[in-house]
Amino acid sequence: MKKINFLLLFFIAIIMNANANNPNRYITEATCSKAKAAIQKNGCSIPTQLIDRGLSQAAAFWTNQDGSSDDFVNFCANNFCKTLEEKDLLFTRICDNFETILGHNNRITIELLRPSHVRGYETLPVDEIFGAYSGLAHFNEDMFNNKLAFIVILNFPHFTLKEKVNNGENWTVRQWGYVRLGDVFTNRVPASVEQHISSATAAAENYIANYNIHMGMVWSDKNITYWPRNMKLITHWGLRDELKACYSDPVDGLEKQKIIYNILTRIVDQTIAEDVIDKDEYIWYPSTNQTFVQRVEIKGKSENNKRYEYLLKNFKAEKSADEYYEDGNFITRKFEDEYEISVEQTEKLFKELLSSPQVKDVSELISKRLGRKLQPFDIWYDGFKARSTMDQRMLDSITMSKYPTTEAFAADLPNILKKMGFTAEKAQFICQHVTVDPSVGAGHAWESQMRSDNSMLRTRIGDHGMDYKGYNIGVHEFGHNVEQTISLHDVDNYFLRGVPNTAFTEALAFTFQNRDLDLLGLSNNDTINSYLNTLDIFWGCYEIMGVSLVDIQTWQWMYAHPKANAEQLKNAVLQIAKSVWNQYYAPIFKVEDQTILACYSHMIVDPLYLSAYPIGHLIDFQLENYLEGKNIGKEVQRIYSMGRLTPDIWMQRAVGQSLSVQPILEAASSAADAVENYDKMMKKLQKERKEVKLPKKKRK
Repeated sequence: MKKINFLLLFFIAIIMNANANNPNRYITEATCSKAKAAIQKNGCSIPTQLIDRGLSQAAAFWTNQDGSSDDFVNFCANNFCKTLEEKDLLFTRICDNFETILGHNNRITIELLRPSHVRGYETLPVDEIFGAYSGLAHFNEDMFNNKLAFIVILNFPHFTLKEKVNNGENWTVRQWGYVRLGDVFTNRVPASVEQHISSATAAAENYIANYNIHMGMVWSDKNITYWPRNMKLITHWGLRDELKACYSDPVDGLEKQKIIYNILTRIVDQTIAEDVIDKDEYIWYPSTNQTFVQRVEIKGKSENNKRYEYLLKNFKAEKSADEYYEDGNFITRKFEDEYEISVEQTEKLFKELLSSPQVKDVSELISKRLGRKLQPFDIWYDGFKARSTMDQRMLDSITMSKYPTTEAFAADLPNILKKMGFTAEKAQFICQHVTVDPSVGAGHAWESQMRSDNSMLRTRIGDHGMDYKGYNIGVHEFGHNVEQTISLHDVDNYFLRGVPNTAFTEALAFTFQNRDLDLLGLSNNDTINSYLNTLDIFWGCYEIMGVSLVDIQTWQWMYAHPKANAEQLKNAVLQIAKSVWNQYYAPIFKVEDQTILACYSHMIVDPLYLSAYPIGHLIDFQLENYLEGKNIGKEVQRIYSMGRLTPDIWMQRAVGQSLSVQPILEAASSAADAVENYDKMMKKLQKERKEVKLPKKKRK
């Protein structure tokens, strides 16, 4: 152990905190030298480099309110661990106590948000207030005030992303835990600012969770309504998924898709009539935006930028924390600190795929399969999935019969895991740590922060049971729960829990979702399926990468125009969406200035989360290739018990490759050729069958 630590420290290039050279900081270099001497006075086996790093970072945060220079020296002398044994004992105690604090506060948040997230509650004005409350809003401030934060910083200092990437391969799992603990206290954001962020997020969540369109009141230009009166779809998830389902409707599918596309664009540009949002009182014609009651037109007002007001409030809340970080802004924090992939690297990955010649090849194949020119909404083409040719009503009847209640779905979760290769014992263990609720929104998975608690699986389960959309989302979210449980219970230590970033949990969720039909016993074992799956992932990347670029560029615009109002922000988002569309989609779809790439609700409710999806798709593809022919349950347990390493180290250990678009690009080329040849063969067979004439029977 000592040899490993020595080598580790020898190879780490110590990058001292920039504040060490800041002449305005309260604790001087001379005071740090006194503190170091006090630490080493009676012997200390911790390497000098780590002492210097811990002192420098602690000094950067220490103010006169924390104590005098002498107080700083005495504090460091009394609280710096002198041996590796002392350090490991302290680490274990912090793990236990942080799990208690974070775990119980996470449960409080889950319960306070229950009326907003779970069906069966009457909506009350106080729900949003309770939902905005955060028991951890004062956590960072409290930890600095009681000086626990300084104890952590002294003994478990922060390492930069570059240092983690360059040296992390040589670290043990315990050392990785030390490093992740060092990521906890890197700022002194006041509790009031944290609460401001929490309130803005909760308000946006409540807005989106109740943004439903009653499809039975939506009419076409031909005065036809295609949907049942009781169907309501949440934006954007429900609307998008219904648009996808329309590909299996050869009669009315195209017309229904055009209507849904009009709805989505009206939400984006905010011309949508306010009276049709989560209300079923008016007949609505999305193409003209007219609303009627008993054939009398009602002149209602538009939503009038409310969507962008919530986005702007999220921006202002996040920006208010910028001054408490040494450098960068929320964009930097999201990508480099949370995703641990720079925004530049992310954009480069996305643009490489969006500009690839494979996009044109696959789009031409889709056009041939549809028998028409591509429409802008064909970014959601769903024909590469096995279910795309299946009757949506048939799928609904299967899932609603199998899962009539929330309890029925929860009871079947162990069987789902066993079908995927998990042992009965492990399946039971995981499912004992997952609680299923019927969701108000589209559905989500909420992780547990302590081993004695459960993660939450929320999906839509109607009065008549779980329809296929709800089941499909439920399987996806269950994939998150499996990751959340394994990466909490099976890791070496509490601070190593989780995955490198949200894209890695999305990857496993996609792995589960890709098998939803198999789990229903509707699998198709044709050899062409692997090619279809490749094209499905590729086209999904093509769609969501453009959406993500719009999200990133929107935040970049807000930072460049911090005083903009909601109207200006809306106009900017529309222009950004058009610009990204014109660069990467117009050459394919032959139509310019579309705004549909700005329709995702994540932009409003979950700042800069969207990039996790395409990165997740890329990881999913590499993960799927690796899992082929292997026991999925066994490999998933091995891979997701590694914990929160950096993305590249995780990928190398998981599948033996770095994150890249090249695997999916190479596979897409051969897949497009194979599927095109397959389609030609099938058309030829169908034609031959029609031409075959049975001989007439002779009369006796």
